[in-house]
Amino acid sequence: MADAGFDTQKRSSSLLRICTAGSVDDGKSTLIGRLLYDSRGVYEDQVRSVERASRNRTAGPIDFSLFTDGLRAEREQGITIDVAYRYFATARRKFILADTPGHEQYTRNMATGASTADVAVLLVDARHGLRVQSKRHARIARLLGITTFVLAVNKMDLVDFDRGVFETIRDDFAELLGSATLHAIPTSALHGYNVTARTDRMPWYHGPSLLELLETVEVNRNAAGAPVRFPVQLVLRPDHDFRGYAGQIASGTIRVGDTVSVWPAGRTTRVRRIVTWDGDLDLAFAPMSVTLVLDDEIDVSRGDVIASGPVDVGARFEAQLVWMDERPLDPARTYLLKHGTRLVTASADRLLVFNQIGPATITAARPLAFDRYADNRATGSFILIDPATHFTAGAGMITAPVREQMVAPTRAGAAERLAQAARHAPTDSAAAEAVRELLEEMLT
Repeated sequence: MADAGFDTQKRSSSLLRICTAGSVDDGKSTLIGRLLYDSRGVYEDQVRSVERASRNRTAGPIDFSLFTDGLRAEREQGITIDVAYRYFATARRKFILADTPGHEQYTRNMATGASTADVAVLLVDARHGLRVQSKRHARIARLLGITTFVLAVNKMDLVDFDRGVFETIRDDFAELLGSATLHAIPTSALHGYNVTARTDRMPWYHGPSLLELLETVEVNRNAAGAPVRFPVQLVLRPDHDFRGYAGQIASGTIRVGDTVSVWPAGRTTRVRRIVTWDGDLDLAFAPMSVTLVLDDEIDVSRGDVIASGPVDVGARFEAQLVWMDERPLDPARTYLLKHGTRLVTASADRLLVFNQIGPATITAARPLAFDRYADNRATGSFILIDPATHFTAGAGMITAPVREQMVAPTRAGAAERLAQAARHAPTDSAAAEAVRELLEEMLT
């Protein structure tokens, strides 16, 4: 049995995914650049390149924002446009960091960066306090399931390190987060105060620096202990003796001999083998990519979900949508909905405009196997795609299934009954059979 010291060491050295957010010009890129520079997270040639690029700028000998603003347009305008991912490590932990844009028109990029993060670092300019975009980013991060927030009140040197300013911003921000955990830190990214090391310029603050906090913060991420969710990506049939289902385990631990169900059909079987390139395994867990061989020859296709435990199955559900397209969401239009490895047509029941966030009822052409986003990010999320442009128009988080009410057949017309029969069938072949049987019933 492992001792407590080993468990603590393993936890502290685990991978932490971070996203940064906040309003434009609050200093996100500068803070992250300073964090990377002071923690030795950049190469010497990167430092020399940034030093040369900083000569005609007003940020000092080194413009730390250039470590993350990699696009030419970003450097020319002094803003962040795309999500900049950076990988670095300390002796205690490894990090994947996403520096996301602050401009309103790039809110969709911020949502992308936050979608896989464990912790959100939100920056606020001490001179301006919370602004509209800061609140929007906080709301998006909460919708995306982030429950641990770091509030970096930046540019404290420009307000004479006023404790009252810091505490007012901290209290205002806490009201936005509800039950989420908040860690507030007063910082100055330009001078490095409370970024990687504590400073005596704010003796009233007794907490850790930003890096110290990120090295020790604990996040609730236990995908391996959750119920099994395995979206089928590919059916492998190299010969008549082998049929396997390849994909990535979204959550849970799968063992040989486990009883699982295949959704949306609902057929139950057992796992016979877990196959990998390096040989068979007795067990596999999220986020491993494996091929499952089942005991029974049942109909399994790309987009189906192999799962344990209860699963919601249906063609309608409630969701929170973040709309990313300049063309508004049109309830009369049909979109492509990508959920896991399944792609179906779908519609929404309300109008949303660019950067708007709101609830909607989604109706898909085929039943989906899903969870609430609060329970499982992988099977509780989806995207809406414009079928004409193939642009990712919206991102959704499922909040609840919509239970269908049975409609008496005598009250529905023939076309409506046929459409309902096809819509509620689990597969295309089942839909064709249901329509055939219903037509025979109508004609006799």
